[in-house]
Amino acid sequence: MDRIRITGGNALRGIIPISGAKNAALPLMIASLLTSDTLTLENVPHLADVEGLMRILGNHGVDIAVNGRRERQENDYSRTIHFTCRTIADTTAPYELVSKMRASFWVIGPLLAREGRARVSLPGGCAIGTRPVDLFLEALTALGADIEIDGGYVNATAPKGGLLGARYRFPKVSVGATHVMMMAATLANGTTVIENAAREPEVLDLANCLNAMGAKISGAGTKTITVEGVASLSGARHRVLPDRIETGTYAMAVAMTGGDVTLEGTDAALLETALDTLRQTGAEITATETGLRIVRTGDRILPVDVVTEPFPGFPTDLQAQFMALMTRSSGVSHITETIFENRFMHVQELARLGARISLSGQMARVEGVSRLKGAPVMATDLRASVSLVIAGLAAEGETVVNRVYHLDRGFERLEEKLTRCGALVERVSE
Repeated sequence: MDRIRITGGNALRGIIPISGAKNAALPLMIASLLTSDTLTLENVPHLADVEGLMRILGNHGVDIAVNGRRERQENDYSRTIHFTCRTIADTTAPYELVSKMRASFWVIGPLLAREGRARVSLPGGCAIGTRPVDLFLEALTALGADIEIDGGYVNATAPKGGLLGARYRFPKVSVGATHVMMMAATLANGTTVIENAAREPEVLDLANCLNAMGAKISGAGTKTITVEGVASLSGARHRVLPDRIETGTYAMAVAMTGGDVTLEGTDAALLETALDTLRQTGAEITATETGLRIVRTGDRILPVDVVTEPFPGFPTDLQAQFMALMTRSSGVSHITETIFENRFMHVQELARLGARISLSGQMARVEGVSRLKGAPVMATDLRASVSLVIAGLAAEGETVVNRVYHLDRGFERLEEKLTRCGALVERVSE
């Protein structure tokens, strides 16, 4: 099992290219099930989750060509991948595939819309929260689907003649459920109005792609999305938007270590709240022709309180990284997690590096310390793992991060990008 070894103390200086967004790429890939034509996606990152979803889509009959060829391209940061699903080979998504990645459950929407039926395994547990599928099933039921749960599988059947447009209000904001209902509604009969929809940039990116395929979607990026159903969708070419979580992560790493880094190929509009919060800590952030420049001069990191919220609020996916930054602040900060009920598992690992963090329910009190000291630590989930990397970059001595397969799910060539900016980071295989 691979590990990441970090020798802390070096300021980051240079250029880091930002990859395509994992959280956008996955629903875009799943949208290929909605058409018999080819969907071409540009700027698709090399990630374990992307590779896993390609295997799942292949099970449903999607033919996949990377950069026009079958083999994987290893020398580019981004890829162009062509997805063609002439026919649905199988409407069942088995447990052995769905259990490895929760987002694979989202195939239920396109399968139901295109084939009128779907049998999808309930997803397994998740380290950062339960994330039940009730919202997905209620939304599909609103479109006329008959839903039964049997033997750990969701059996969904559309009415004769297809799904029916409807008005539905989510009781709570859910990005995944918004993706699924929007995809299903594209081929429904009539108009669907989705209220209290997720507003994340990834939802808008999916809507833009679906519209390029011939869908009629308006309001994406707001709380109300309207989808006018169409008879069929065609192929399209779409570029995956930049990864805002990767952008924020590297911005916080620069603030943690000091230095001067340009993040290329990203857009400040994707994470304005997080960048404003980072500015309050003392970092200087300016737009460039190619992306964002992050600079922190001086030794002080100012303490700032944050509360995670759905977009456009502070992202839950940057909470662990920001906590790592606050461990070196010049005072006390408070971090409140409102999205997931179990997303503080990195606290104990940060404490191994010398952090002073106390928990009270869903709030963490972080008392900044003058120094962190390297130690062996264990990654517990994707974002927690990179928070340990950020802490290790500023810690004295050597930090070894175990279970880095979590990192590979969402950060493309992290050690390579950091090394190019002067960090002492290497992957070690046992």
